[in-house]
Amino acid sequence: MSANSLLRLGAMLGLVVASAAAFAQTRDPAYAAARAAGEVGEQSDGYLGVVGAGDAALHRMVEDINIRRKAVYSERAQAQHATVEEYAFTTGCVLIAKTQPGEKYLGPNGVWQTRGNAPPLRDSRCP
Repeated sequence: MSANSLLRLGAMLGLVVASAAAFAQTRDPAYAAARAAGEVGEQSDGYLGVVGAGDAALHRMVEDINIRRKAVYSERAQAQHATVEEYAFTTGCVLIAKTQPGEKYLGPNGVWQTRGNAPPLRDSRCP
């Protein structure tokens, strides 16, 4: 990522925090249960991932959530003159930072981590 892109990502951070809060408010009980059980986790690309194999219903739920996230990212990225990928990445950084102890997230090494009391490991490019 170029320095200009990083500056633009930093500028988007305020809007991304609002996006992350909106995602948290739209959690349905199935999503909340899957998150609490460690069946799903946040990824640095801004999308939700299935931890392990998961059943068909879990995969459908994650796919539906990710479709809705991409729609939000697309709209907000355009308003910020950023790419969808840049906006999604910045949101992923925020969502991983906002995980709670016991929740899963995909670490920068590509391995699922369980959040402890310490801050989560995040991609070095995160603002």
